[in-house]
Amino acid sequence: MTIQNLFKNKKITVMGLGLLGRGINDVKFLAECGADLIVTDLKTEEQLVESLILLSSYKNIKFTLGEHRLEDFKNRDMIIKSAGVPMDSMYIEEARKNNIPIEMSTSLFARLTPAMIVGITGTRGKSTVTHLLYEILKTAFPDKNIFLGGNVKGVATLPFIKEAQERDIAVLELDSWQLQGFGEIKISPHISVFTTFFPDHLNYYKNNLDIYLADKANIFINQKSEDFLIIGSQASEIVLKKYKDKIKSKIIIPDITSFLEIKSKLLGEHNKYNIALAISVADILKVPKNIIKKVVEDFVGVSGRLELINSINGVNIYNDTTATTPEATIAGIKALDKNIILIMGGADKNLNMNNLIETIPKHCKAIFVLPGTGTNRIKNELKTFQNTRVVFVKTLEEAVQKSINMAQSGDNILLSPAFASFGMFKNEFDRGEKFVKCIVF
Repeated sequence: MTIQNLFKNKKITVMGLGLLGRGINDVKFLAECGADLIVTDLKTEEQLVESLILLSSYKNIKFTLGEHRLEDFKNRDMIIKSAGVPMDSMYIEEARKNNIPIEMSTSLFARLTPAMIVGITGTRGKSTVTHLLYEILKTAFPDKNIFLGGNVKGVATLPFIKEAQERDIAVLELDSWQLQGFGEIKISPHISVFTTFFPDHLNYYKNNLDIYLADKANIFINQKSEDFLIIGSQASEIVLKKYKDKIKSKIIIPDITSFLEIKSKLLGEHNKYNIALAISVADILKVPKNIIKKVVEDFVGVSGRLELINSINGVNIYNDTTATTPEATIAGIKALDKNIILIMGGADKNLNMNNLIETIPKHCKAIFVLPGTGTNRIKNELKTFQNTRVVFVKTLEEAVQKSINMAQSGDNILLSPAFASFGMFKNEFDRGEKFVKCIVF
């Protein structure tokens, strides 16, 4: 029996379609396998119109939109839950009550595929490590399929099972929500990377960091003795203090000074740390040193992560829209160091902003602050800055235009929000795309 036949005529409810492409392509794959599908999403038909157009030709899909219904979680063979839906959702509980397996698409792929899984998680750095490692392995092993999946914009991981073979490698960026799926079916990747651990998503985790860490820990908790866990030095103290006695795999903590001969285009100390993690995986997989060096030196980074998008009249403009925590914004500020005009602000995630508020005046000549619940929480602190100009704006377009008007040759305009994008934008990628469109090329 082919893997596709595992889904034929199966009654599957997909909980969460979304707009980023992952859910759409998972549903397409399952529909093409002949599954009997119900797709349910709290977003309305109007909000999901672009996604629905792409699925309109499939007759084996029924949609429940603008709500979830308990009957969609009864008499089904499988529930596929999207990232971000709480495991204690009443609808997931209904499925459990009816003895229906709960899956998530990325962990379902990991369970079914014969390919080697390399998983990367962490609060910050996981995207850079994932993409750099993917480029290294793709260059080193041209005779293998190297897959890039997990928490990657527009990429659905589940359909990879059509072509993945035992000799292939899947490099997966795994956020804490996707790792819930790994914990549910009690598997972990063969090689796991844990980059950093900072407070994040406290609105989802109800200010309980232990639960957040527990979800992250699914990346290693079910590893075997022949597996590998690579932990960044920042995360290692936290992770090992709580979980060392439960870790069966081989633990590696990289030293960032071990590759100083490699000259990377990536800015900042945090990226030296990321590079060391990627190189550690490459070493395990016996990638030749000359290939590692060339790929690292050619690598220009990931879109939306301290990305240089233009230089205008000596002013460098950076898109760091994925910096949705204070630690991420601090890393971007320190990487550029001085002459910074910062665009920040947005929706609150209940994170401690004290270190960021201390850091901004030391490096930024001005900040333009976008509206949002997070901005409201720190507005009074920002108003106390003496030598840093603070301007509260209504729109991203206003922030960009005023930043460009203020900037002089040698300045750096940095979009690094430190907050979530909800309210003003569909998501952080939408925020970054709108920022790029505002820049006059």
